[in-house]
Amino acid sequence: MTGLISNREKFLANIQNALERKTPANVVKPEWSVQPQYKTLADLTPDELVDHLEHECERIHTVFKKTTKANLNEILRATIKQFGGNPVVRFDDPRFTEYQVDLSEFDTTVWDEAQPEQSKRAAQSAQVGITFSDYCLSESGTIVLFSGKGRGRAVSLMPETYIAIIPKSTIVPRFTQAADGLYDKNQEDVRFPSCVNFITGPSNSADIEMNLVVGVHGPVKAAYIVVDDI
Repeated sequence: MTGLISNREKFLANIQNALERKTPANVVKPEWSVQPQYKTLADLTPDELVDHLEHECERIHTVFKKTTKANLNEILRATIKQFGGNPVVRFDDPRFTEYQVDLSEFDTTVWDEAQPEQSKRAAQSAQVGITFSDYCLSESGTIVLFSGKGRGRAVSLMPETYIAIIPKSTIVPRFTQAADGLYDKNQEDVRFPSCVNFITGPSNSADIEMNLVVGVHGPVKAAYIVVDDI
């Protein structure tokens, strides 16, 4: 079922009037004369971005592995078993078919948009949650995930271990390039994601006396598998 937007202009006008703001006209994306944010890691090759990502994974307590499409299943199976095996939950993402990912030996649940409560329960009891990355930020080791049908956020947040399959083509230097990609997507795609998640390794917090505690509000462990698709 596709949602409809009605009375949008009237709704926004009421908010602007309450805030005593005028409706902006002819809003144009600014062009800045100085843009230092584009220089960070900009001179690195795709392979060097992978190397930088590997280094960042050490800092964010994340297991890092590299593979090819042909060997992806072997590496993925070993990683799942390394982190406890069954049960597994994953996105309903066409790339699982495109990359011929075989999870048949595991008790695997594919997120079902038609049965969200059942999918949430599966994610809550899962040992491992698996997604593909939409972007991966080499600078910080951050996975970027777009929300959408078949892409419940619980897959990456509720299981004890989160595994990200990262096509090398999705690795960008930093948030700057991901933001550009989101801007372009917003111009071209009528169904822009309602939520964009940024995941940097396992969940952790150092709020209490600056002592790092891992697994406070999400996965206790994380693993990144970079797949050479270039």
